[in-house]
Amino acid sequence: MSEQRLPAWADPSVSPADLDAQGVSRRGLLRGAGLFGAAFALGSMATPAVAAPGSRRFGGEDPRLAYLVGDHHIHSVYSHDAKYTFSQLAAAGAKYGLDWMVFTEHSNFGHADFGAALEHKEILKARADNPRQLIFQGLEWYIPAAEHCTVFTAPGPHEVDVLTEFESAYDGKLLGYTDGAPDNANTARNEAHAVKAIQWLAEQRRTGYVDDVLVLANHPLRLGIDSPHELRNWRDAAPEIVIGMEGAPGAQGAAIPGWRGTASIRGEYENKPSANSWPGYPAEAYLTHGGFDWSTATVGGLWDAMLAEGKPFSITTNSDAHRIVFDTWRNGDWAAGQNFDNTGKLPDPVNTTTPQPGSDFWPGQFSRTHVGVTRYGYRAVMAGLRAGRVWLDHGHLLDGLDVRLKRDRDHGRGVTLGGRLRVRKGERLTLTVTVTTASRANPRGILPELAHVDVIRGAVRGPVTDRDAWKAPDTKVTHTKDVTGRKGTYTLRIPLTAGEESFYVRLRGSDGKRNGTGYLGASTDPHGPIPHTPGDGDPWEDTWFYSNPVFVDVS
Repeated sequence: MSEQRLPAWADPSVSPADLDAQGVSRRGLLRGAGLFGAAFALGSMATPAVAAPGSRRFGGEDPRLAYLVGDHHIHSVYSHDAKYTFSQLAAAGAKYGLDWMVFTEHSNFGHADFGAALEHKEILKARADNPRQLIFQGLEWYIPAAEHCTVFTAPGPHEVDVLTEFESAYDGKLLGYTDGAPDNANTARNEAHAVKAIQWLAEQRRTGYVDDVLVLANHPLRLGIDSPHELRNWRDAAPEIVIGMEGAPGAQGAAIPGWRGTASIRGEYENKPSANSWPGYPAEAYLTHGGFDWSTATVGGLWDAMLAEGKPFSITTNSDAHRIVFDTWRNGDWAAGQNFDNTGKLPDPVNTTTPQPGSDFWPGQFSRTHVGVTRYGYRAVMAGLRAGRVWLDHGHLLDGLDVRLKRDRDHGRGVTLGGRLRVRKGERLTLTVTVTTASRANPRGILPELAHVDVIRGAVRGPVTDRDAWKAPDTKVTHTKDVTGRKGTYTLRIPLTAGEESFYVRLRGSDGKRNGTGYLGASTDPHGPIPHTPGDGDPWEDTWFYSNPVFVDVS
């Protein structure tokens, strides 16, 4: 794959009349970032340039970015509990504007023995037929002693081998290393095996067996079995590959009124604490808030507690596509003697013309992860994720977001999401937020409107003594900008002052339709996301965006 076709919106030779509104908007952002031409059109295997040690300016980095939209958690007929063919899902991703997709099939003996290789053939064909769409192969790992993770690699000769070797040696389900499994409830042993697994993946990257690999925790608080110390242990075992977690889970259609049940919750967060749940989580942790995981949605909560250590830890969102709401396809019928364990693949689905049970949206239909890149390609996407140049939205709330933080005495644009700015005590800073509002109706037929932008600031205190600490008491919403009625592209400038200690800032905003006092009180978060009534959680009527942080190192 020495050549990589650009998406139509990124190709200046394609007439704007041939693009939809979203494509026109993204082209505008690309032009503004100065990325038209050869630099952005490099081959898919190109790696963004890395500054030489010591060459970074005191004020930080100023990368020129374009944002590629993707989904890192998708299941096909190569997962035992899903339904759709690879081609159906790839077509849906293209329809809803995704630039990159990761197929993350569940670990299973059938998958390790047969399915992974079969799916790889489909992925290779798709890459050749449509190089404009970046398609990664991955795995949903059953973490020993915990829940699930996305694991995926850069394309290369060993991308399938490393996944199946990892699956066979380290998957909690295949080994029986899940807490509470019969005769295998050794939590300490299981947790240690999860760390060994991550270290093994890091070694495959270090030795060049694979060019790159990334790990993100999936739906971390759905069952409450991902404890704070486990999240920290995974991150610290290999921070270059364990880069974050789902800030919002898939299954966002689970609580559409009148659809799935009166007890349904967005994200299928319908679980109570079990014997295997970490006991320090409150009851609210088992619900989504504005569709987001409690660990992310709680200002001053678990995500902020990890950021307050000064270590990057990104959030994402995705579809977790298994069964799409209102879809009419059912699983196909097995031939005599066949099953998932001896084929690694479900029969192709059959169209019934009648809506079937489901909780999910198609990839890109509702949940979108936007990754800032300097070039177009697989490793560029992975580099952007690792750098934390990420923001996410639900319901196509925004067309674009650009965030910069700089010292007032500097002439450059400063640092962007995931970056670090070095400043002196008392220095005056400006946070610049450029918003491009939604320019077309979303797949539900609603033209989304952003109501407010919140700035969240937290102190950085360094590593914690108690690795199960989940509060960051000095993190709070410090600024709220009412942007009701504003259209097109506009820029907010928020003045900040560096105090005595290092800190970070991150952004959040919503359509303003469902807000309430945050879990840690009004002084911390006066109008944050809140849980919906069971069975009454229309996701299209409660949409949010979140950004990853910018860190400020005070000296």
